[in-house]
Amino acid sequence: MTDQRPSRDSRTSQESIVGPDDEGSVYDISAPTPPAGIRLGGIGARTGPDDQPDSDPDAGPARPAYRRPVLVDGDLDLDAPAPAELVELASALGVATEFRDWQGEMVPVATRTICGVLEALDMPVRTGVHVRAALAEVLRRPWEKLLPDVTVVREGDKTVVAVHVDADLPLHRLEVKLRLEDGAVLALPLAAEQPTPEQARAIIDKRTIRKVNYLVLGDVPLGYHTLWARYGPQARHPGSENPAVGSGEALRPFIVTPRRIELPPSVAESRAWGFMTQLYSVRSSRSWGLGDLGDLAELTGWSARSGGADFVLVNPLHAAEPVAPMTPSPYLPTTRRFFNPVYLRVEDIPEVAYLPSTERAIIEWQAEAMRELNTDPGELDRDAVWEAKSTALQTVFEFPRSRERQAAFEAYCTREGQGLEDFATWTALVERYGLPAADWPGHFRDPRGEAVAQVRAELADRVEFHCWLQWCLDQQLARVAEVAQDAGMSVGVVHDLAVGVHPDGADAWALADVLAVGVSAGAPPDAFNQQGQDWSQPPWRPDRLAELGYEPYRAMLRTLLRHAGALRIDHIIGLFRFWWVPEGNSPADGTYVRYDHEAMIGVLALEAQRAGCFVIGEDLGNVEPSARAYLKERGVLGTSILWFERDYEGDGKPLAPEQWRELALATVTTHDLPPTAGYLAGEHIELRERLGLLTRTYEQEAAVDAAERQDVLDQLTSLGLLKVGPTERDKVEALHVFLTMTPARLIGVQLADAVGDRRTMNQPGTSDEYPNWRLPLADGVGQPILLDDLMDAPRVLGLVRTVDSRLHPNDWIEPEE
Repeated sequence: MTDQRPSRDSRTSQESIVGPDDEGSVYDISAPTPPAGIRLGGIGARTGPDDQPDSDPDAGPARPAYRRPVLVDGDLDLDAPAPAELVELASALGVATEFRDWQGEMVPVATRTICGVLEALDMPVRTGVHVRAALAEVLRRPWEKLLPDVTVVREGDKTVVAVHVDADLPLHRLEVKLRLEDGAVLALPLAAEQPTPEQARAIIDKRTIRKVNYLVLGDVPLGYHTLWARYGPQARHPGSENPAVGSGEALRPFIVTPRRIELPPSVAESRAWGFMTQLYSVRSSRSWGLGDLGDLAELTGWSARSGGADFVLVNPLHAAEPVAPMTPSPYLPTTRRFFNPVYLRVEDIPEVAYLPSTERAIIEWQAEAMRELNTDPGELDRDAVWEAKSTALQTVFEFPRSRERQAAFEAYCTREGQGLEDFATWTALVERYGLPAADWPGHFRDPRGEAVAQVRAELADRVEFHCWLQWCLDQQLARVAEVAQDAGMSVGVVHDLAVGVHPDGADAWALADVLAVGVSAGAPPDAFNQQGQDWSQPPWRPDRLAELGYEPYRAMLRTLLRHAGALRIDHIIGLFRFWWVPEGNSPADGTYVRYDHEAMIGVLALEAQRAGCFVIGEDLGNVEPSARAYLKERGVLGTSILWFERDYEGDGKPLAPEQWRELALATVTTHDLPPTAGYLAGEHIELRERLGLLTRTYEQEAAVDAAERQDVLDQLTSLGLLKVGPTERDKVEALHVFLTMTPARLIGVQLADAVGDRRTMNQPGTSDEYPNWRLPLADGVGQPILLDDLMDAPRVLGLVRTVDSRLHPNDWIEPEE
């Protein structure tokens, strides 16, 4: 994807932050005010105060240049246009100062918003003096480091690494090597192309710094390697922190990633289909009031053996709060790395079989009470289920494990390391002190502080219990993957990665130095959410991710992918740019912050390849065309929703099946819309009208929506997929047949469509006004349908046969009489 940058003839290269004056001198960049003509490198750099603000490469022709206000030393006028120096600083840090909205118009970002976002990046900018000092700091940063924070390259590419040293250092005293994952060490040669004299030097605190380029050839294997630079014989591997150039040694990550994520043969050479569902809603006679991993194993095995399904896609299984009230939304978890123990099937933990009769009775008593909820058509009660399960799980935890089982548990804890310990500690603290964490004693807010170490020792039993729960989840997830493989699934379980985490959750506590404070992630206004969206989730800080070599991101992906066949990433465009909303602003008053997508997607590709997985990106909404092209190049599948696949640049009519994307997961609907039966009846319009969410009158909205739905039905009729006077079931099946006519590699079937459910699972723009994420799977009249009955239901079997017989006709040849 192309960065948000002016053309080459209007700016210097990324390294050109110093340059000669008329006498060819070297600039002093330690001064608080950069000399005139010095240019910042990085995303969106520009050459001077009269240049235009950021413009997107996909946005079309730029507007005429205009002069920005002069920067004064005093307080910035937050209601005036941004001064040029503030724009330059924002651009250097990847903060957009204007963007193209969903209607194609260029929108300038308010100065107040720019300042709020920069302050979330630890840049005080409320006065002109602050802005100048911040500019000087940004200029200094790369020159003060012996090696770059992290280098991410694609397999087979040659790479030049810039090393910064004192100018008077003889090069024969400088060693630069690459230590591979397997321990091998490669000495790096000087690159043939070195910086020009104008680019190669800078003065910092009266010291002249020199930049020297070293070459890494394209034969370095995939993996996480380490760059090592040293001058002088005295330094001996002090650690991974990147010291200043005066130190003499540095160790920094060098990551080689796959050029693309390869699809498994069953998807690359053929096509696959599978169910999509909210696991908690899928209950069986053995559930404890919520669908669990035992139910997922049953659904997976049955759909593969009886229907030829190759995958089951589930909602994010991320952990929620360990105390009531548990947040219903699976997309607002406390952590994205670890899982929710409410999904454990207690009886499937091996120690349960060996419990004494008294302890076994406790578990049976808890289970019986919860199983009565399985046929309750009302809202799901996560808190009641977790209270019962946690009591039962505590009983199992206290029973001694065999030596082999204990060794396996300890090995798991060692593998997951500090991240698991932090999550378990946070959970134990929440059990003791509750939420919000702002009410905790202040000394518990630092996960690396002495007070937390002491309380961790004090709560050791509870910390171990929560580590054990994660181990049990890991084992049951492994069992589900095994069931999928044994049943013949070519993909298996597709896990879902939420956009972010709860601002008062475990990740916000343990990864506070990597998440931005004072802003939340969201989305700008678009056709479906014209006020914009604020998701109340702290976004990754791109600068801190780079400084840490993307380790928190890598660890999260590694855990999620361990037992997955594929990973769906919600709002994958957030790996390119994310909409940041400063505290106190409306969702529309935010701006985009750029991420190093080459690194973010590259690390994702490396972890996916190592896990034997592929990736599906949810790329709906306001998406740059170049981003979709980049994702396709890297082998990431997109997402196509039937109701949204229209010729928006032409007549607005539904796309013909052959016009759909091939590298995509194609579905009729999504969890933010009603199941297809409800959508066909226009129930989503009625619901939004009742909740006061319509921006037009009900009559106008209903008329437009009915016309769009009729366009789709007319298309089905023209293709011979609908007969005269079709029933609701006929329409649902015809829509899914249409999906099989597209070239999409994956076809997703909502389990709710199979049973005829009509109710919306989630209504965007609401919280308590609607029971989002709290409805059980039900039939067309709202009566719960259990997994036991679903597997024999004629409507379900009919839709399964309709889809699979189209994709795999040879599997459905009727025997001759």
